[in-house]
Amino acid sequence: MALSKYKLGNLIQLEDVRNSSNQYALSDVRGLSIQKVFIETKADMEGVSLTPYILVKPGFFAYVTVTSRNGEKITLAYNDTNNTYIVSSSYVVFSILRSDLLNPEYLFMYFNRPEFDRYSRFNSWGSARETFNWEDMCDIDIELPALSIQQKYVDIYKALVENQQCYERGLEDLKLVCDGYIEDLRRKTPCEKIGPYIAPKDKRNSDLSIRLAQGITIEKQFASPKQVAEVETNAKIVRRGQFAYNRATTRNGEKISIAYREGKDCVVSSAYQVFEIAEKNKLIPEYLMMWYKRAEFDRYARYMSKGSAHEFFEFDDMCEVAIPIPDIKIQRAIADVYSVYSTRKEINEQLKARIKGVCPILIKGSLEEEK
Repeated sequence: MALSKYKLGNLIQLEDVRNSSNQYALSDVRGLSIQKVFIETKADMEGVSLTPYILVKPGFFAYVTVTSRNGEKITLAYNDTNNTYIVSSSYVVFSILRSDLLNPEYLFMYFNRPEFDRYSRFNSWGSARETFNWEDMCDIDIELPALSIQQKYVDIYKALVENQQCYERGLEDLKLVCDGYIEDLRRKTPCEKIGPYIAPKDKRNSDLSIRLAQGITIEKQFASPKQVAEVETNAKIVRRGQFAYNRATTRNGEKISIAYREGKDCVVSSAYQVFEIAEKNKLIPEYLMMWYKRAEFDRYARYMSKGSAHEFFEFDDMCEVAIPIPDIKIQRAIADVYSVYSTRKEINEQLKARIKGVCPILIKGSLEEEK
Protein backbone atom coordinates (compact mmCIF):
# COMPACT_ATOMS: atom_id res chain seq x y z
CA MET A 1 0.00 0.00 0.00
CA ALA A 2 1.33 3.47 -0.89
CA LEU A 3 2.01 6.05 1.79
CA SER A 4 -0.60 8.75 2.35
CA LYS A 5 0.56 12.36 2.46
CA TYR A 6 -1.26 15.00 4.52
CA LYS A 7 -0.95 18.51 5.85
CA LEU A 8 -0.61 18.05 9.60
CA GLY A 9 -3.17 20.80 10.11
CA ASN A 10 -5.85 18.50 8.68
CA LEU A 11 -5.08 15.87 11.31
CA ILE A 12 -4.78 17.94 14.51
CA GLN A 13 -6.89 20.57 16.28
CA LEU A 14 -6.30 23.39 18.77
CA GLU A 15 -7.46 22.91 22.36
CA ASP A 16 -8.18 25.99 24.46
CA VAL A 17 -10.18 24.91 27.51
CA ARG A 18 -9.20 27.17 30.43
CA ASN A 19 -9.00 26.45 34.15
CA SER A 20 -11.78 29.02 34.64
CA SER A 21 -13.39 27.26 37.61
CA ASN A 22 -10.03 26.68 39.33
CA GLN A 23 -10.66 22.95 39.22
CA TYR A 24 -6.90 22.39 38.91
CA ALA A 25 -4.41 23.68 41.45
CA LEU A 26 -0.73 24.60 41.66
CA SER A 27 0.24 20.93 41.90
CA ASP A 28 -1.18 20.44 38.40
CA VAL A 29 0.87 23.23 36.79
CA ARG A 30 3.54 21.99 34.39
CA GLY A 31 6.29 23.47 32.29
CA LEU A 32 7.98 21.89 29.27
CA SER A 33 11.60 21.03 28.59
CA ILE A 34 13.68 20.69 25.44
CA GLN A 35 13.88 16.98 26.32
CA LYS A 36 10.19 16.97 25.31
CA VAL A 37 8.73 16.07 28.68
CA PHE A 38 6.45 17.83 31.15
CA ILE A 39 8.30 19.12 34.21
CA GLU A 40 7.47 20.80 37.49
CA THR A 41 7.21 24.51 36.81
CA LYS A 42 10.22 26.67 37.68
CA ALA A 43 8.23 29.91 37.56
CA ASP A 44 7.47 31.94 40.68
CA MET A 45 3.75 31.24 41.07
CA GLU A 46 3.12 33.40 44.13
CA GLY A 47 -0.01 35.47 43.52
CA VAL A 48 -0.48 34.10 39.99
CA SER A 49 -4.06 33.34 38.94
CA LEU A 50 -4.48 29.86 37.46
CA THR A 51 -7.80 30.58 35.75
CA PRO A 52 -6.20 31.53 32.36
CA TYR A 53 -4.15 28.33 32.30
CA ILE A 54 -4.95 25.83 29.54
CA LEU A 55 -5.92 22.24 30.27
CA VAL A 56 -3.70 19.52 28.81
CA LYS A 57 -5.79 16.39 29.05
CA PRO A 58 -4.44 12.84 28.58
CA GLY A 59 -3.51 12.37 24.92
CA PHE A 60 -2.97 16.12 24.34
CA PHE A 61 0.20 17.86 23.14
CA ALA A 62 1.61 21.21 24.25
CA TYR A 63 4.46 23.29 22.88
CA VAL A 64 6.20 26.63 23.22
CA THR A 65 6.20 28.66 20.02
CA VAL A 66 9.44 30.54 20.84
CA THR A 67 12.45 28.63 19.49
CA SER A 68 15.26 31.21 19.75
CA ARG A 69 17.92 30.64 22.42
CA ASN A 70 16.53 27.17 23.02
CA GLY A 71 19.44 24.86 22.26
CA GLU A 72 18.34 24.55 18.61
CA LYS A 73 15.32 22.55 19.74
CA ILE A 74 11.58 23.07 20.09
CA THR A 75 10.02 22.68 23.52
CA LEU A 76 7.17 20.20 23.15
CA ALA A 77 5.60 17.37 25.16
CA TYR A 78 2.88 14.74 24.96
CA ASN A 79 0.69 13.88 27.94
CA ASP A 80 0.85 10.10 28.06
CA THR A 81 -0.43 9.95 31.65
CA ASN A 82 -3.95 9.61 33.06
CA ASN A 83 -3.69 13.05 34.67
CA THR A 84 -4.78 16.43 33.36
CA TYR A 85 -2.16 19.18 33.59
CA ILE A 86 -2.48 22.92 33.20
CA VAL A 87 0.03 25.07 31.33
CA SER A 88 0.62 28.76 30.70
CA SER A 89 -1.73 30.49 28.26
CA SER A 90 1.36 31.37 26.19
CA TYR A 91 1.66 27.69 25.23
CA VAL A 92 -0.14 26.04 22.32
CA VAL A 93 -2.18 22.95 23.20
CA PHE A 94 -3.56 20.58 20.57
CA SER A 95 -4.92 17.08 20.08
CA ILE A 96 -5.47 14.58 17.28
CA LEU A 97 -8.48 15.38 15.10
CA ARG A 98 -8.24 12.35 12.79
CA SER A 99 -7.55 9.42 15.08
CA ASP A 100 -8.60 7.17 12.19
CA LEU A 101 -5.46 8.28 10.34
CA LEU A 102 -2.91 9.28 12.97
CA ASN A 103 -1.81 7.64 16.22
CA PRO A 104 -0.85 10.36 18.77
CA GLU A 105 2.09 8.33 20.08
CA TYR A 106 3.33 7.87 16.52
CA LEU A 107 3.15 11.65 16.07
CA PHE A 108 5.14 12.12 19.27
CA MET A 109 7.84 9.81 17.86
CA TYR A 110 7.84 12.03 14.77
CA PHE A 111 8.32 15.12 16.96
CA ASN A 112 11.12 13.42 18.91
CA ARG A 113 13.43 13.28 15.91
CA PRO A 114 16.32 15.75 15.50
CA GLU A 115 14.96 16.34 11.99
CA PHE A 116 11.84 17.91 13.47
CA ASP A 117 13.90 20.15 15.75
CA ARG A 118 15.86 21.35 12.72
CA TYR A 119 12.68 21.84 10.69
CA SER A 120 10.97 23.89 13.40
CA ARG A 121 14.05 26.08 13.90
CA PHE A 122 14.50 26.66 10.16
CA ASN A 123 10.83 27.59 9.78
CA SER A 124 10.73 29.91 12.81
CA TRP A 125 10.23 33.59 12.11
CA GLY A 126 10.79 36.83 13.99
CA SER A 127 13.35 39.47 14.94
CA ALA A 128 14.09 39.67 18.68
CA ARG A 129 12.34 36.31 19.19
CA GLU A 130 11.80 33.64 16.55
CA THR A 131 8.62 31.61 16.78
CA PHE A 132 7.18 28.44 15.26
CA ASN A 133 3.50 29.28 15.47
CA TRP A 134 0.36 27.20 15.05
CA GLU A 135 0.10 27.99 11.33
CA ASP A 136 3.66 26.74 10.84
CA MET A 137 2.80 23.53 12.68
CA CYS A 138 -0.27 22.99 10.54
CA ASP A 139 1.73 23.54 7.35
CA ILE A 140 3.91 20.47 7.94
CA ASP A 141 3.70 17.83 5.22
CA ILE A 142 3.64 14.38 6.79
CA GLU A 143 3.61 10.92 5.20
CA LEU A 144 1.74 8.24 7.12
CA PRO A 145 1.64 4.46 6.91
CA ALA A 146 -1.50 2.54 7.88
CA LEU A 147 -2.62 2.77 11.51
CA SER A 148 -1.70 -0.87 12.10
CA ILE A 149 1.90 -0.16 11.06
CA GLN A 150 1.98 3.00 13.16
CA GLN A 151 0.84 0.96 16.16
CA LYS A 152 3.45 -1.73 15.51
CA TYR A 153 6.30 0.79 15.74
CA VAL A 154 4.70 2.62 18.66
CA ASP A 155 4.63 -0.70 20.51
CA ILE A 156 8.37 -1.14 19.89
CA TYR A 157 9.04 2.37 21.20
CA LYS A 158 6.85 1.88 24.29
CA ALA A 159 8.58 -1.42 25.11
CA LEU A 160 11.94 0.37 25.07
CA VAL A 161 10.57 3.16 27.27
CA GLU A 162 9.05 0.70 29.72
CA ASN A 163 12.37 -1.12 30.09
CA GLN A 164 14.12 2.19 30.76
CA GLN A 165 11.49 3.24 33.30
CA CYS A 166 11.77 -0.11 35.07
CA TYR A 167 15.52 0.46 35.33
CA GLU A 168 14.84 3.97 36.64
CA ARG A 169 12.51 2.66 39.35
CA GLY A 170 15.28 0.35 40.54
CA LEU A 171 17.57 3.37 40.54
CA GLU A 172 15.26 5.22 42.90
CA ASP A 173 15.25 2.21 45.24
CA LEU A 174 19.05 2.33 45.32
CA LYS A 175 18.93 6.06 46.06
CA LEU A 176 16.71 5.33 49.06
CA VAL A 177 19.33 2.90 50.32
CA CYS A 178 22.04 5.59 49.95
CA ASP A 179 19.93 8.20 51.70
CA GLY A 180 19.14 5.75 54.48
CA TYR A 181 22.84 5.03 55.03
CA ILE A 182 23.62 8.74 55.20
CA GLU A 183 20.78 9.65 57.57
CA ASP A 184 21.69 6.76 59.87
CA LEU A 185 25.29 7.95 59.85
CA ARG A 186 24.27 11.51 60.71
CA ARG A 187 22.31 10.26 63.73
CA LYS A 188 25.01 7.97 65.09
CA THR A 189 28.27 9.78 64.28
CA PRO A 190 29.21 13.28 65.51
CA CYS A 191 30.10 15.75 62.77
CA GLU A 192 33.68 16.97 62.46
CA LYS A 193 35.12 19.91 60.54
CA ILE A 194 37.06 18.70 57.52
CA GLY A 195 39.75 21.41 57.81
CA PRO A 196 42.33 19.16 59.55
CA TYR A 197 41.95 16.54 56.81
CA ILE A 198 42.36 18.68 53.66
CA ALA A 199 45.20 20.82 52.27
CA PRO A 200 45.22 23.55 49.58
CA LYS A 201 47.36 23.10 46.45
CA ASP A 202 48.64 25.84 44.14
CA LYS A 203 50.85 24.31 41.46
CA ARG A 204 50.91 26.44 38.28
CA ASN A 205 51.34 25.26 34.70
CA SER A 206 54.42 27.48 34.23
CA ASP A 207 56.21 25.11 31.83
CA LEU A 208 53.01 24.38 29.84
CA SER A 209 53.55 20.68 30.47
CA ILE A 210 49.79 20.10 30.78
CA ARG A 211 47.65 20.99 27.78
CA LEU A 212 44.26 19.73 28.96
CA ALA A 213 42.18 22.70 30.17
CA GLN A 214 38.97 21.97 32.08
CA GLY A 215 36.07 23.82 33.62
CA ILE A 216 33.74 22.53 36.33
CA THR A 217 29.96 22.24 36.00
CA ILE A 218 27.20 22.63 38.59
CA GLU A 219 26.63 18.89 38.05
CA LYS A 220 30.02 18.58 39.80
CA GLN A 221 31.97 17.24 36.86
CA PHE A 222 35.01 18.40 34.93
CA ALA A 223 34.18 19.57 31.40
CA SER A 224 35.70 21.49 28.49
CA PRO A 225 35.63 25.19 29.39
CA LYS A 226 33.34 27.53 27.46
CA GLN A 227 36.16 30.02 27.22
CA VAL A 228 39.78 30.24 28.29
CA ALA A 229 39.85 33.00 30.90
CA GLU A 230 43.46 32.69 32.07
CA VAL A 231 46.89 32.58 30.49
CA GLU A 232 47.93 28.92 30.35
CA THR A 233 51.14 29.45 32.33
CA ASN A 234 49.09 30.87 35.21
CA ALA A 235 46.51 28.06 35.21
CA LYS A 236 46.34 25.79 38.27
CA ILE A 237 47.19 22.12 37.91
CA VAL A 238 44.72 19.55 39.20
CA ARG A 239 46.33 16.15 39.71
CA ARG A 240 44.47 12.86 39.71
CA GLY A 241 42.98 12.44 43.20
CA GLN A 242 42.63 16.17 43.88
CA PHE A 243 39.56 18.41 44.15
CA ALA A 244 38.92 21.75 42.47
CA TYR A 245 36.08 24.21 42.78
CA ASN A 246 34.95 27.59 41.54
CA ARG A 247 35.08 29.93 44.53
CA ALA A 248 32.46 32.23 42.96
CA THR A 249 28.91 31.08 43.74
CA THR A 250 26.80 33.98 42.39
CA ARG A 251 24.69 33.37 39.28
CA ASN A 252 25.43 29.67 39.50
CA GLY A 253 21.99 28.14 39.85
CA GLU A 254 22.24 28.18 43.67
CA LYS A 255 24.92 25.50 43.42
CA ILE A 256 28.68 25.31 43.82
CA SER A 257 30.83 23.96 41.00
CA ILE A 258 33.14 21.39 42.55
CA ALA A 259 34.61 18.14 41.22
CA TYR A 260 37.01 15.33 42.11
CA ARG A 261 39.67 14.53 39.51
CA GLU A 262 39.71 10.87 38.50
CA GLY A 263 41.08 11.32 34.97
CA LYS A 264 44.51 12.44 33.86
CA ASP A 265 46.02 15.67 35.20
CA CYS A 266 44.46 18.90 33.88
CA VAL A 267 44.57 22.65 34.42
CA VAL A 268 41.79 24.97 35.58
CA SER A 269 41.40 28.72 35.93
CA SER A 270 43.73 30.38 38.42
CA ALA A 271 40.60 31.73 40.13
CA TYR A 272 39.64 28.19 41.17
CA GLN A 273 40.65 26.56 44.44
CA VAL A 274 42.49 23.23 44.30
CA PHE A 275 42.93 20.97 47.33
CA GLU A 276 43.51 17.35 48.30
CA ILE A 277 42.97 14.97 51.20
CA ALA A 278 45.92 15.30 53.56
CA GLU A 279 44.86 12.53 55.96
CA LYS A 280 43.83 9.65 53.69
CA ASN A 281 43.89 7.22 56.60
CA LYS A 282 41.09 9.31 58.15
CA LEU A 283 39.05 10.49 55.15
CA ILE A 284 38.70 9.05 51.65
CA PRO A 285 38.00 11.41 48.70
CA GLU A 286 35.10 9.38 47.30
CA TYR A 287 33.27 9.66 50.61
CA LEU A 288 33.89 13.42 50.79
CA MET A 289 32.71 13.89 47.20
CA MET A 290 29.50 12.07 48.07
CA TRP A 291 28.76 14.79 50.63
CA TYR A 292 29.62 17.53 48.17
CA LYS A 293 26.99 16.18 45.77
CA ARG A 294 24.20 16.58 48.30
CA ALA A 295 21.77 19.51 47.95
CA GLU A 296 22.48 20.40 51.59
CA PHE A 297 26.07 21.23 50.72
CA ASP A 298 25.00 23.50 47.85
CA ARG A 299 22.71 25.38 50.21
CA TYR A 300 25.45 25.62 52.86
CA ALA A 301 28.03 26.91 50.37
CA ARG A 302 25.67 29.58 49.06
CA TYR A 303 24.68 30.67 52.56
CA MET A 304 28.28 30.92 53.70
CA SER A 305 29.51 32.76 50.59
CA LYS A 306 30.57 36.35 51.14
CA GLY A 307 31.05 39.39 48.93
CA SER A 308 29.25 42.31 47.30
CA ALA A 309 28.93 42.18 43.49
CA HIS A 310 30.31 38.62 43.57
CA GLU A 311 30.09 36.18 46.45
CA PHE A 312 32.81 33.64 47.16
CA PHE A 313 33.13 30.41 49.13
CA GLU A 314 36.77 30.52 50.17
CA PHE A 315 39.00 27.67 51.29
CA ASP A 316 38.69 28.85 54.91
CA ASP A 317 34.92 28.37 54.53
CA MET A 318 35.50 24.91 53.08
CA CYS A 319 37.57 23.99 56.14
CA GLU A 320 34.57 24.82 58.33
CA VAL A 321 32.35 22.23 56.62
CA ALA A 322 31.39 19.56 59.15
CA ILE A 323 30.42 15.99 58.24
CA PRO A 324 30.31 12.61 60.03
CA ILE A 325 33.71 10.92 59.64
CA PRO A 326 33.33 7.24 60.60
CA ASP A 327 35.87 4.44 60.28
CA ILE A 328 37.52 4.15 56.86
CA LYS A 329 35.83 0.78 56.20
CA ILE A 330 32.41 2.34 56.75
CA GLN A 331 33.33 5.30 54.53
CA ARG A 332 34.39 2.91 51.77
CA ALA A 333 31.21 0.83 52.04
CA ILE A 334 28.93 3.88 51.81
CA ALA A 335 30.99 5.44 49.01
CA ASP A 336 30.86 2.15 47.05
CA VAL A 337 27.05 2.05 47.27
CA TYR A 338 26.85 5.68 46.19
CA SER A 339 29.28 4.98 43.33
CA VAL A 340 27.00 2.21 42.07
CA TYR A 341 24.05 4.60 42.24
CA SER A 342 25.95 7.32 40.34
CA THR A 343 27.07 4.86 37.65
CA ARG A 344 23.56 3.52 37.16
CA LYS A 345 22.20 7.06 37.03
CA GLU A 346 24.58 7.83 34.16
CA ILE A 347 23.54 4.61 32.41
CA ASN A 348 19.90 5.61 32.79
CA GLU A 349 20.57 8.97 31.12
CA GLN A 350 22.35 7.15 28.30
CA LEU A 351 19.38 4.81 27.90
CA LYS A 352 16.99 7.75 27.61
CA ALA A 353 19.22 9.41 25.01
CA ARG A 354 19.46 6.20 22.99
CA ILE A 355 15.70 5.67 23.07
CA LYS A 356 15.20 9.16 21.69
CA GLY A 357 17.81 8.34 19.05
CA VAL A 358 15.74 5.33 18.01
CA CYS A 359 12.76 7.50 16.99
CA PRO A 360 14.16 8.43 13.53
CA ILE A 361 14.93 4.75 12.87
CA LEU A 362 11.40 3.68 13.85
CA ILE A 363 9.74 6.36 11.75
CA LYS A 364 11.93 5.45 8.76
CA GLY A 365 11.21 1.75 9.29
CA SER A 366 7.45 2.32 9.38
CA LEU A 367 7.53 4.32 6.16
CA GLU A 368 9.65 1.75 4.36
CA GLU A 369 7.40 -1.10 5.49
CA GLU A 370 4.38 0.60 3.91
CA LYS A 371 6.05 1.13 0.53
